[in-house]
Amino acid sequence: MRKLNSAMERFALRHPHFGVPNLMRLIVVGNAVVFFLLRMTNGSAYLFLGFEWGQVLRGQVWRLVSFLFVPQTLDPFSLILSLYFTWFIGTMLEREWGTPKFNLYYFSGAALTVLTAIAGHYAFGYSMVLGTYYINMSMFLAFAALYPDAQLMLLYIIPVKAKWLALADAALFAVDMVGALFRMDFLSALLPVVALFNFLIFFWCDIVDQVDRRRSLARHRNSHQTIQFKSAVRRQKKKEAQQGYRHKCSVCGRTDTEFPDLEFRYCSRCAGYHCFCQDHIFNHEHFKE
Repeated sequence: MRKLNSAMERFALRHPHFGVPNLMRLIVVGNAVVFFLLRMTNGSAYLFLGFEWGQVLRGQVWRLVSFLFVPQTLDPFSLILSLYFTWFIGTMLEREWGTPKFNLYYFSGAALTVLTAIAGHYAFGYSMVLGTYYINMSMFLAFAALYPDAQLMLLYIIPVKAKWLALADAALFAVDMVGALFRMDFLSALLPVVALFNFLIFFWCDIVDQVDRRRSLARHRNSHQTIQFKSAVRRQKKKEAQQGYRHKCSVCGRTDTEFPDLEFRYCSRCAGYHCFCQDHIFNHEHFKE
């Protein structure tokens, strides 16, 4: 997976002019045009634009791409919100990654979806209607990985961070897979896996590095050489409560409770932690191991 991720990165760097600039603008405009076309033809235009492998074999190769422009809903209000969200997410990704890498991400998701449908056609003996739902959800997972704390509106009124919505989408992926398996619809169960696989191709190195950093931090925190300041403070407060004082001179035995005006210091030349009052900090025999 790391090699595949590196190959994608190298390709994007070596081909700075690859891809379609402002790809999401083209996708959104195409969806709007097809929406009006579907409304004018009472949906019959879908018969010529939707993905159907049997028709592709008969020469209608445009279906390999045209399904990307078929809207997922015919409700005008829902379509406007959906297209705006798609445009916003895609534009942010292209701005972050650059045109080549973003185009690679989007078209690799589309290509994997098409290949899965073709393989399923021969493996399971039936075809299915392809949509862009999982392609767009894969794009949203990438957005959430890059901007986990970005505020988005749940149900258009509740602000929620992108990382929590991404976790909810992952849960929905799992629900879709389980439901498809119960229906014995193995091809539909593969589509969420393909969307997640496309995400992992581009984010595998980041995920592995993040896991390694967390493991390293956990080892550091649990190391006997690491000072646990919070635990040390709790132990010190407990000890003070039990003995009734905080500082006690190791020479004369006076404490800060009995003599609150005395100053106490710790000697850096003594082995261990030994406290001395102001009269003995410079006048004492150093403790040795």
